[in-house]
Amino acid sequence: MEYDMLTMAIKAATIMADPIRLLFLFFGVLIGLTLGIIPGLGGIVGLSLLLPFTFDMDPYTALAFMLGLGSVTTTSDTIPAVLFGVPGTTGSAATVLDGHPLSQQGQAGRAFGAAFSASLIGGVFGAFLLAISVPILRPFILHIGSPELLMFCVFGLSLAAVLSGGAALKGLAAAALGVLVATVGEDPHSGVLRWTFDTTYLWDGIPLVPVALGLFALTEIADMVIAGGLIIKDKIQMARQADQWRGIRDTLSHKFLVARCATIGAFIGAVPGMGASVIDWIAYGHAAATEKDARKTFGTGDIRGVIASESSNNAKEGGALIPTIAFGVPGSASMALFLAFFLVHGIIPGPGMLTKQLDITYTMVWSVALANILGAGICFAFANQLAKIVLVRIGILAPMILAIVFIGVFQKSKDWGDLYTLLIFAVIGWTLKRLGWPRPPVLLGVVLGALVERYMFISVQAYGFTFLTRPIVVTVLAITVLGVLWPFIRDYRKRDRAVKLRLGTTGAKFSVDTGFTLVMIAFFVFTILSSRDWELSAKVVPQFCGWTGLIFCTLQLLKNFFVSAETVGQPGTPEGIPKPAAPSAIMDIKSMLNNIPRREIGIRAAGYLGWLLFFLGTARVIGLLPSVLVFLICFMRIHGKEPWKTTLITSGLMWAFAFLVFHYILSVPWPPALIGDMYPHLREIIALY
Repeated sequence: MEYDMLTMAIKAATIMADPIRLLFLFFGVLIGLTLGIIPGLGGIVGLSLLLPFTFDMDPYTALAFMLGLGSVTTTSDTIPAVLFGVPGTTGSAATVLDGHPLSQQGQAGRAFGAAFSASLIGGVFGAFLLAISVPILRPFILHIGSPELLMFCVFGLSLAAVLSGGAALKGLAAAALGVLVATVGEDPHSGVLRWTFDTTYLWDGIPLVPVALGLFALTEIADMVIAGGLIIKDKIQMARQADQWRGIRDTLSHKFLVARCATIGAFIGAVPGMGASVIDWIAYGHAAATEKDARKTFGTGDIRGVIASESSNNAKEGGALIPTIAFGVPGSASMALFLAFFLVHGIIPGPGMLTKQLDITYTMVWSVALANILGAGICFAFANQLAKIVLVRIGILAPMILAIVFIGVFQKSKDWGDLYTLLIFAVIGWTLKRLGWPRPPVLLGVVLGALVERYMFISVQAYGFTFLTRPIVVTVLAITVLGVLWPFIRDYRKRDRAVKLRLGTTGAKFSVDTGFTLVMIAFFVFTILSSRDWELSAKVVPQFCGWTGLIFCTLQLLKNFFVSAETVGQPGTPEGIPKPAAPSAIMDIKSMLNNIPRREIGIRAAGYLGWLLFFLGTARVIGLLPSVLVFLICFMRIHGKEPWKTTLITSGLMWAFAFLVFHYILSVPWPPALIGDMYPHLREIIALY
């Protein structure tokens, strides 16, 4: 029996035209947009909550409900990424690099317009790809094994050189640091406990969410608190609705960039195991490597960085559905929940989804497309109002964001360790930013480290080292090597024309940056020595990354002391009088603290850290949820110097929101507090008297 794809597509469109199904799709979109805005939550939380409510629905309505949610969390996560530098989900981490600087420049509306329109195009493109490519891509996907997946991950790591701008050595060392962070915990192949320091929390490894939010969210909030005042002071620019249309025009004028990055997002989304956390980085790295003058402008508020990230992360959902539908292999963590949904509703993934159940497949296509249109439309309609949030004083905004981040991080694994991890990586992230070390490669290494180790073990066990001769592996490996070497080749060629390299003692004094490089060298030496006696499967990646990081840091140290660059023959520069070359840009969010004395920055940073420790200490004593109210009141009143009326009303509303979402809706099991632990003993003491 022939199954006409066009007929099935029309039938699915008719099914989706039912008002009830469209209403549930709309509800799913609203929930997804809300979850995307709140840092630490995301599609997985929402889908797990919705799954029980779909039991009594017909499959088409349930699909519309769930796909409405899952398709738009990476649309609304742009809002906190642009306004506060806080990625709503890990899928918007790369958007922070250029979106947040645009907000600081008074162009949040432009960033929103570009982001939402790029997300819309990317999401619809992903749905279109799903519609046409399942039969076409099936033979290709069947030929992708663990060796190819390994090379895709290694290629992703190679983007650290591109994402580091003019500090490729620092970026590659930072990527090695990220991979080492990913190897913490029990080795799944040998059972060796790696750097767990006798804590059960680290047995399962360091979770991604507190690492990502610590490196970016708490670091950017620290800069806002230290700078003080408003996020931006230009109210006229913030209120201009024309900025949103300008952002849309930016997207349309870079249509080829959108097409390339949407293709990257859909393709990588279709590769099982890659996940949403890496897609926006790969697309961003691709744009940084291919767009004109990107190396100078990315990370400073270049709209192309926003477009690249956002057009890729929304396209991934359609791509992730391809292996889920065709082979029953989830393309992402959220797709694993869809497999459970299929089981509940009697849907069997596989060839039947391409023949007898094509109407269900195309219902998913229409759901993804409509959800992206609805999500982008809602966000665009309210973007101008949302942009005005940055006009609120930092003394009010900062504690509200911090409270949501802390609770959002805790609800992920329900462990105090996540809060400590968040704080530790906040310190690391702020230090890296202040010293000019790029943070994106660290997160990239954490995301891909575990995948590299897993696929390497499977590849060697299944094929030996002959897997290196497979055609796709050879091709991707060659591209990877070129990607790592290209920044150095490019710098050498540029300097060969306009810059003279001088070898010898530069006269550079010992600096904080040099001291941090020595700390990094000591860290890599420690990883090498502490892992040398482990079993082979447990130590191969730590040893390789330890030596790699040590080499890159040593080269950076030698560069600081023995290599200098001078421009020659520049206009206005007399021949023979050298002028120091301008340092290359680092592709990270630029600091807003350049006009504040260094000593004052240190004092304010210590105060900010003190507030974070106060929040954790209060939470341990009276409980996490009650401490939110105490923290909000104290921070707004003491640090923000807000009036009592503003403080109490704002804190009360924020606490009520946290209680409703996390306690009532999500039913987060709050950790025991010191007072709660003491209560039974106090009752015994009182009973004695």
